Amino acid sequence: MAHAMSPAETDGQRATKVLDALAQLESAPGHELTIIKISEPISSAISSPAPHNNNNPPTARTSDISTAALDDTPTPASLAADLAHYKELFSKLRFSYVEQVTKEKFIRAIVGDPPLIVTPRDNAALEARNAAAKAALRARKADVARLVAALETRGRGLAGRHARVRAETAALRALPARIAEAEARVAVLRAEAEEQRGGGGGGGGGGGGVDRAGMGLPLGKTVALVEARRGELAGLERQVEALAGQVPRKRKEAERLRAEVGGLENRRGNSAAAAREAKRRRENMQGGVVDELEAQGRWYRASEAVLTRVLDLKG
Repeated sequence: MAHAMSPAETDGQRATKVLDALAQLESAPGHELTIIKISEPISSAISSPAPHNNNNPPTARTSDISTAALDDTPTPASLAADLAHYKELFSKLRFSYVEQVTKEKFIRAIVGDPPLIVTPRDNAALEARNAAAKAALRARKADVARLVAALETRGRGLAGRHARVRAETAALRALPARIAEAEARVAVLRAEAEEQRGGGGGGGGGGGGVDRAGMGLPLGKTVALVEARRGELAGLERQVEALAGQVPRKRKEAERLRAEVGGLENRRGNSAAAAREAKRRRENMQGGVVDELEAQGRWYRASEAVLTRVLDLKG
């Protein structure tokens, strides 16, 4: 019995070891998975004061970017909103920069001494450099877009794996209790099997030992027996369904036969009454008593004979 329980004990010990290792991993620093904080470099730059001396006292960093959002934990929605907001701001900033640079160059070209004269060749060379720079920028943007798509795919995959790991971790935490429950159930079943086996042997092969004969089968034969019983149960269920489909038709047929039987019973009652009446008349005739119907018959016959003679009718 102890040797049979060793695999279950090994499983329990293995689950305990895995849970201990999992607890150590969870207690390790940096285990908590959170969204990457893009604001960490900015917040660290704000929190760390710049080196200063007596001549240059520390001054507060001024910026038009609000730092209120740095105190909260960023979420995907907030990060997406911030990204859209900053894209719009940088687009406006680029337009303003191009406008200011263009105005400055135009004014310098007018008021400069000597005035700056731009030839078509200079414009062509500048356009060529701009085209090359734009092509490089587009290539860099394409690389960045591919990198972002790859990072997003990797992030989604890691999120799915993390969710599966959390679910498996929860199942693993519940595993020792389930193992203990299964062990207790196995012990109870084995005790019942031993009791049934002992009762069957002491009672000279009583009914209890015969009914519980399948309790001592090995796992393979038990599974085969269960499958056979399930097949029989499925066959019985199919038969029940087939018979249930025939119930309405059989019920209608029974009602029709019941109506026919009722009609036949009525006819039998009428026939029995007529037979009893005929028997009574026959008995009356044999006893010399003429009933009313017989008298009417004789009167009709006599009347017919008289009318035939009077009217001289030939039959």
